[in-house]
Amino acid sequence: MIPSYHKNFKEDFSMKKQSNLSRLMGYAGAKRILTYLSWVLSVMSALLALVPFWYIWRIIHDILEVSPDFSQAGNVTRYGWAAVLFAVISIVVYISALMCSHMSAFRVAANIRKELMRHITALPLGVTEKYGSGKLRRIVNTSSTATETYLAHRLPDKAGAIATPIGLLFLLLAFDWRLGLLSLVPVVLGFLIMMKMTGKSMEQKMKEYQNALSDMSNEAVEYVRGVPVVKTFGQTIFSFKRFKATIDNYEKWVIAYTKALRLPMMFYTTAINGVFAFLIAGGIIFTRGGVTNELLLNLLFYIVITPVIGTTLTKIMFMSEDAMIVNDAINRIDEVLNEKPLSESGVNNIPKDNGVVLEHVSYSYDGEKNALNDVSLAIKPGQTVALVGASGGGKTTLANIVTRFFDPQKGRILIGNIDIRNIPKETLMDRVSFVFQNSRIIKTSILENVQMAKSDATREEITDALKAAQCMDIIEKLPNGIDTVIGTNGVYLSGGEQQRIAIARAILKNAPILILDEATAFADPDNEVRVQQALSVLSKGKTVIMIAHRLSSITEADCIYVLQDGKIVESGTHRRLIERNGIFTHMWKNYSEAAAWRLSSEDTRKILNENKGLEVNA
Repeated sequence: MIPSYHKNFKEDFSMKKQSNLSRLMGYAGAKRILTYLSWVLSVMSALLALVPFWYIWRIIHDILEVSPDFSQAGNVTRYGWAAVLFAVISIVVYISALMCSHMSAFRVAANIRKELMRHITALPLGVTEKYGSGKLRRIVNTSSTATETYLAHRLPDKAGAIATPIGLLFLLLAFDWRLGLLSLVPVVLGFLIMMKMTGKSMEQKMKEYQNALSDMSNEAVEYVRGVPVVKTFGQTIFSFKRFKATIDNYEKWVIAYTKALRLPMMFYTTAINGVFAFLIAGGIIFTRGGVTNELLLNLLFYIVITPVIGTTLTKIMFMSEDAMIVNDAINRIDEVLNEKPLSESGVNNIPKDNGVVLEHVSYSYDGEKNALNDVSLAIKPGQTVALVGASGGGKTTLANIVTRFFDPQKGRILIGNIDIRNIPKETLMDRVSFVFQNSRIIKTSILENVQMAKSDATREEITDALKAAQCMDIIEKLPNGIDTVIGTNGVYLSGGEQQRIAIARAILKNAPILILDEATAFADPDNEVRVQQALSVLSKGKTVIMIAHRLSSITEADCIYVLQDGKIVESGTHRRLIERNGIFTHMWKNYSEAAAWRLSSEDTRKILNENKGLEVNA
């Protein structure tokens, strides 16, 4: 059953003309009334906070009336305590307003996160890969937090900030309209400058700022994930050019933006703090005919109360900025929620066999260049085929299409003569297993990591899968065996060890179709042998699609497909492709030469010295 807030929010997000507040209130459910109540209480608090200023005026009035015999000012103490009382009441009311707004805001933020995560889990993996985990996490966490801050603090403060000038206007004009108008001159100047700073250009700048943060967050995640690769291949941090580029881009943007706001911010600060200059000038002009107690009283009162104007204006300025931030946050949330989940079949179609057929399949990530371009191939049940070619040729895209991480824009994929779009998701996932070059091991026990493939598997079944995947040497060195939690107390696995755990997971699942995407890419020599042994066990009797750069591992494949620019340019067995003397022959020759290449000790020393020099220069 779909929660009511879920329905409302979906409707809100489909109606672009609705305000951000209306769209957010679709998340609040029954607690939306607390948001409106917080505004009322905030207005009351703002007006109550002005009452002590009236009592201050009364105190100054009484003191000037009895001057120089101040002992005659008998009401000063009473007025003072009254001012304190109203100040305390104002604070209590404001705290109540914040309690109401926070209860509603927390509900909104929590429901945003739930809805986003519910939607993301329904999206194809191809979409999540397009965004990147860093950007998605930032949208889920930071964007929802922005709405929380907006509802919990900025909206109540906005209500109070609107009420404060109204009350101030009354106070400023009630005692001396001339001094009151002079007090409003810097307010008008400050407001005009603020409008200039927080206009349409500011909204665009805020979007650029959030984009820069998202890019930096995304690349940071990818950098951390790539650290094992750096260590494996002895690369330096400078190999992560994209991560460094996003940091440099953020630095340039922040510095340029700060410089652009330097002058208007200086004028704004001068304007709102220059009210005293206007009052003093007015006082000099108005006292040419002599100083009266009333004029002195009002001048002192205006000097006391005018700092509230600057505080109120600054609040309004930050509220404008936060409104832009929350608008950007909602747009980013909207962007994710507008991503369409894969269509689901209402009929439980069961494939007749494990054959895989691609018919004129095309797919593009950006709508311009095709990653796959009119690809057709047929894999018979029990066959092992390999996909080879240069990086960017479409190998991984083809594998992702078969697993339905996303659907092709043209053509179709059949498993057992049934279009995979007409196979229920659970049925398809039961048919297909995959082992990628960067397998994900979550922070839980080895047993639970493997059990993810089959939730009702017994401990014995899991142990058998680990044995078949050549994992027992890993288990034996762990403090609690298969119950050891990965990532705690210094327990971590190497890339090759993680691959073997992932293979054990696939063995336990025992799906008839297996997809291997560079499963031994980052394994060290010892782990590579064990991984290959585990893959041999896993592949028996299955339809296997292999992506490999190590051509020696696919010589026995039933068919090898060579992909280039998203197209199949050659296909056949290893022997026939070599005889053809085409692209694959060239690839095999280069691979064989690289595998046979050895360095003399003298050459090794020379290269090491050159690299050392490069590192010093870097």
